Amino acid sequence: MSTATEQAPTTTGGNRWLVLAGGVLVQLTIGAVYAWSTFSKAIQSDSSAIELSKVQATIPFEVAIGMLFLGTFLGGRIQDKRGPRLVALTGVVIYSLGIILASFTRDASDLWLLILGYGVLGGFGLGLAYIVPIAMLQKWFPDKRGLITGIAVGGFGFGAVITSPLAQRMIDGIDGYEVHPTKAFLYLGIAYLIFGLIGASVFKNPPEGYVAPGVAKAHEQHDTKKEEAAAKAGRDFTQQEALSTPQWYMLTLILTISVTAGISLISVAAGTATDVAGMSAAAAATLVGVMGLFNGGGRILWAAISDRIGRMPAFVGILGLQGLALLAIPHIGNAAVFYVLCAVVYTCYGGAFGTLPSTAGDFFGVKNSGAIYGLMLIGWSIGGVVGPLLISWLVGEDQAYTLGFTVMGVIALVGLIIPFIAKPPKHHQANA
Repeated sequence: MSTATEQAPTTTGGNRWLVLAGGVLVQLTIGAVYAWSTFSKAIQSDSSAIELSKVQATIPFEVAIGMLFLGTFLGGRIQDKRGPRLVALTGVVIYSLGIILASFTRDASDLWLLILGYGVLGGFGLGLAYIVPIAMLQKWFPDKRGLITGIAVGGFGFGAVITSPLAQRMIDGIDGYEVHPTKAFLYLGIAYLIFGLIGASVFKNPPEGYVAPGVAKAHEQHDTKKEEAAAKAGRDFTQQEALSTPQWYMLTLILTISVTAGISLISVAAGTATDVAGMSAAAAATLVGVMGLFNGGGRILWAAISDRIGRMPAFVGILGLQGLALLAIPHIGNAAVFYVLCAVVYTCYGGAFGTLPSTAGDFFGVKNSGAIYGLMLIGWSIGGVVGPLLISWLVGEDQAYTLGFTVMGVIALVGLIIPFIAKPPKHHQANA
């Protein structure tokens, strides 16, 4: 094919930083789903008219995480064909309406409303909206792919840090909310809808032939190295082609292992803090809130690190540090050291989410990244179910924290094998 017919590169097409801001706002909105523990505790309270059991109180969140994968799978495919704005707006609306529907729960017989609203609709809408900024921003920032996707999903990690204390204040401070804590969902759902729609309204893909300003300058200066990198990034796999490679399954397994290991601590963090580190219940609750900052910050930190040292070395650090910290946790009785080890695990847990999108873009190109990465998030759903179930079974009523965290730490360390053998696949030559 003659080069004369190729699309001329352009640096115009919109303010990419405004698009990034919209992406962070949407992620903050849907990341509030991780504030469920605040409501779970409230609806199990003796003062609540709902008064669900511990098992019942976990169902809406488990359903939401399970539905998330369906949303990311469909959202990724649709946005690659129809554009990001439509999918994100639809996801925000479905998510917000699900939260609002959950607000009408009044007693235990209305558990189905929580499952349908918070779980099915909330989880599905969350998945639709979650995948969009990740795939879209890689196209706007090919020169900062790791850092920018880290910032975007970092917003998701920070969502609960904002929402959890706000929800607790509403439950404690508004008359009637202690008895019916789910009433808070009405105002939260409306807020999610407003801010989510504002963020999603600026979403759009860059125009054909778009080249980031820094990369365009490198082209003008005939920077050979960057030209080769840009050419490599331009060879895009379809979803079917990506699924035919072992690399897709390796990357998905890395996410699955990281989530399984990290969320095992997250699911029992408060109990571990009191039983192992000797913290009070109030101090343990504070720890859980503070750790949310490391979850969000880790997404940005590890994504930026991966831009400098490479994606696979970053995953070696993520899995290795996480595994070693999990092995050490049951042997630490000092609260300060316990804080540090928990911070390491939370940072690495978030780091996998921050690093994997850009890794998928490096391996398979960004044109169909929504569908390709969206399908990888099945690892999130698998790990999100397996991790909590496995750690709770291992620890058991005997409080066998050493057994539980040793097994989870070994799982993470065994996962170190994958980054050492995962290499980018050979890119297909389009119209060779």
